[in-house]
Amino acid sequence: MPTMRSVEDIIALLGGPEAAATRCGVGTEAIRKWRQAKAIPAKHWPAILAATGLPFSDLPGNAPLPEPPMADTPSAATPPQGATAVLVLADGSVFWGEGFGAYATEVAEICFNTGLTGYQETLTDPSYAGQIITFTFPHIGNVGANAEDMEAATPAARGLVVKQPITEPSNWRALRHLDDWLKSHGIAGLAGIDTRALTVRIRDGGAPNGVLSFPADGRFDIPALIAQAQAWPGLEGMDLAKEVTTRQSYHWDEMEWAWTPELARSAGGGFARQEAPRHKVVAVDYGAKRNILRCLASAGLDVTVVPATATAEEILRHEPDGVFLSNGPGDPAATGEYAVSAIRGVLEKQVPVFGICLGHQLLGLALGAKTYKLDRGHRGANQPVKDLATGKVEITSQNHGFAVDPETLPPTAHVTHVSLFDGSNEGIASDAHPAFSVQYHPEASPGPTDSHYLFHRFVDLIEKHKGR
Repeated sequence: MPTMRSVEDIIALLGGPEAAATRCGVGTEAIRKWRQAKAIPAKHWPAILAATGLPFSDLPGNAPLPEPPMADTPSAATPPQGATAVLVLADGSVFWGEGFGAYATEVAEICFNTGLTGYQETLTDPSYAGQIITFTFPHIGNVGANAEDMEAATPAARGLVVKQPITEPSNWRALRHLDDWLKSHGIAGLAGIDTRALTVRIRDGGAPNGVLSFPADGRFDIPALIAQAQAWPGLEGMDLAKEVTTRQSYHWDEMEWAWTPELARSAGGGFARQEAPRHKVVAVDYGAKRNILRCLASAGLDVTVVPATATAEEILRHEPDGVFLSNGPGDPAATGEYAVSAIRGVLEKQVPVFGICLGHQLLGLALGAKTYKLDRGHRGANQPVKDLATGKVEITSQNHGFAVDPETLPPTAHVTHVSLFDGSNEGIASDAHPAFSVQYHPEASPGPTDSHYLFHRFVDLIEKHKGR
């Protein structure tokens, strides 16, 4: 009878911890957890079987996979006392809680964000399209909501999950209660669940599909919600940039927020206008955050924003000194079906290019690299990244579930930044074209200004190119 192999045996057969991590598409931290738990998650078994040639019976914990647990509630379930909303995962897990915001039922990928502040910016970040956000910080709503902290005209997230009921606003900039703001945008929330347990589940098993339901009539069909979560295809292969991009080109001149008594009395609030730009830039909007556009304007750039589907000819028609590739949601490989050819057309003209987040991944694809879905996405404001050129470590804000595979970069490109969490790629640069990009969001302020230099690097690249 075959003998079940130990976790150590499996790791050794895969070539050691680093090789095992690469073959299974995880970080070395995951391998450490395998050793600690003396078990390997079943989702990695196919990769292990293919790499080692072992029979299924040799794998640790080789019992057949159980059917997803079903909630022991009738079709029209009566929720527990006080519960008015529910989060149901594709594996059948059910989290009851108190609903807030708008009455709605949404299916999405369930992720978590570790930021202590900026919940309104997070909810309106277009990169969160197709996702329901679990906030690990328990006090959400304490600064209310206002018009200046919107990263897009409408929120992109499909829902939010919090530990405590949302708090009353206590901030001089608050114009309305968060609950009222959520209702106005049709977004449902769930409070009162153990967000630590949900976060650990996402951390250890990856972001699951799920449904957040806050029905007006208080009736829940749990089996139907589970089936809805299981039927949703997930973000892999999904092009969401087309859903959040601008429909037509427009000019942008608003700069970063800086409060002064004069600005506070003006119609623009805390935002000044760029009146003396030095260079022209086209920003391709795959889901651009307003604060990124503000940083470009503050760096002295005259910004024209174009849709995600703009061709190279449409971009170059503006005669830009540089092209910016914005952040955005979804699978870069899906968006790349139309974006890569446009980016390559710009690169062929040797126009300086700077990409962020999805723009970084799309630049990688245009240069010939490949992308993949991370087992554990990076979402929060405490992500350490090392700049390989200077050796400096930046504390960055991030929101991504896909990454560029550095092993697939061509010889004419190189890695510039790496994550100190899991070693994944955080930046690249081309040696054949004036182009570079980073995976994180340098316009955000967790450091608080650790990464703002990248906008000035883009300007320097433009000026160097124009000097030729």
